[in-house]
Amino acid sequence: MQTPRLILTITKLKEEAGWPAAGVLGLVDLETAGWVLGYYSLSLLLQVILPGTEAQGVELSSGGKLKYKFNAFNSAVLTLVVVGAGTAIQGPDFPLWTFIWDRFVQLITVNFIIAFALACFVYYRSFSVKAGNIDKRELAAGGHSGNIVYDWFMGRELNPRFTLPIFGTIDVKAFCELRPGMLGWVLLDLAFIAHQYKMYGYVSDSILLITIFQTVYVLDALWMEHAILTTIDITTDGFGFMLAFGDLVWLPFIYSLQARYLAIYPVNLGPLGILGVLLPQAVGYYIFRGANNEKNRFRTDPNDPRVGHLKYMNTKAGSKLLISGWWGTARHINYLGDFIMAWSYCLPTGVAGYQIIAKSLVSDVDRSPADGGITGGSPVTTEVVQGEARGWGTFFTYFYILYFAILLIHRERRDEEKCRRKYGKDWEEYTKKVPSRILPGIY
Repeated sequence: MQTPRLILTITKLKEEAGWPAAGVLGLVDLETAGWVLGYYSLSLLLQVILPGTEAQGVELSSGGKLKYKFNAFNSAVLTLVVVGAGTAIQGPDFPLWTFIWDRFVQLITVNFIIAFALACFVYYRSFSVKAGNIDKRELAAGGHSGNIVYDWFMGRELNPRFTLPIFGTIDVKAFCELRPGMLGWVLLDLAFIAHQYKMYGYVSDSILLITIFQTVYVLDALWMEHAILTTIDITTDGFGFMLAFGDLVWLPFIYSLQARYLAIYPVNLGPLGILGVLLPQAVGYYIFRGANNEKNRFRTDPNDPRVGHLKYMNTKAGSKLLISGWWGTARHINYLGDFIMAWSYCLPTGVAGYQIIAKSLVSDVDRSPADGGITGGSPVTTEVVQGEARGWGTFFTYFYILYFAILLIHRERRDEEKCRRKYGKDWEEYTKKVPSRILPGIY
């Protein structure tokens, strides 16, 4: 057998990237579109029929508060129980897992089209917002600049809502924020586990850890669904292509890249490797959840015994700003926990990169477990090795960390600007009391 060479051609790139044989026309098909729309419809239906808690959002600039129903956690658990039962019966050949793997590119395209169409629809509909309307509709402060492209991207209307038969009134932004994309992220991870098992006959500790971490992260967010009411996404940003694409396309398909990589090239960490991955996850989650719980409890009830001892400063805007506890260490300390956790999603991939080698013609008895799983040639045994490709995939498996750092710093800067406008000189005084932004004593 000849020594493998790293020769990248357009044909090879298309093959390994999953480019459809039909070319551009194969990027989307009606069957995939139908099932994706069915998934969205199921999510809407579960929001309507399952029990949940009701809450009011923050005070709108035009006056009044919007009402929300929260049951995303119940919806996700029910969905996962159903697919878990199906997997117990049919194993890795459960139709959902094979459908996700086989139609991965088409799934991206369909969700992109949905995000694009949704952004266009809410942009067009935003021009019907009238001052003093009884439905509490209002435009986002930064979304009606007059620049069509900018406003379409950022979102003109703050909280677009519309009424559908059977489903009732739907808050588009709140629905997209935590429902189809977040659960879709978990389902993608699980599909990649199923594919790894189907190829190799076992599930690696690395892909298990990533999936467990990310599933816990998602379920935690859904359990604390009411906490989104005080986030900048809900209180400040309009709903446009930025949020639609981010929620429905970018989040599930980019955040699951590590599990997709491990589905093809398993990495076995061993006890020390597992410990090395568990450490940043535990530290990050402790900071992230501790800080967010402290903030939510204080905003809900400042006299709560768990936060009653915290120091704060009053502002002319009527709000109270924490200057002790977690929020006394940095003004956006929860972002630090989020970033530390991000490392535990990428470290299990190790130094990434692999190449697929077609070895030789062999009998069915001698074929490897990976035979036909990637190249599809049944009489040819394929082997997935790192070889000279080792390291070349690291950018992709660790891209999440780079992107997340940029995202968090960008959000922090936007938060700062919003608070500076809202609190004025009080914010200047607050930044003197809590000088750090994210990393105490450094940034």
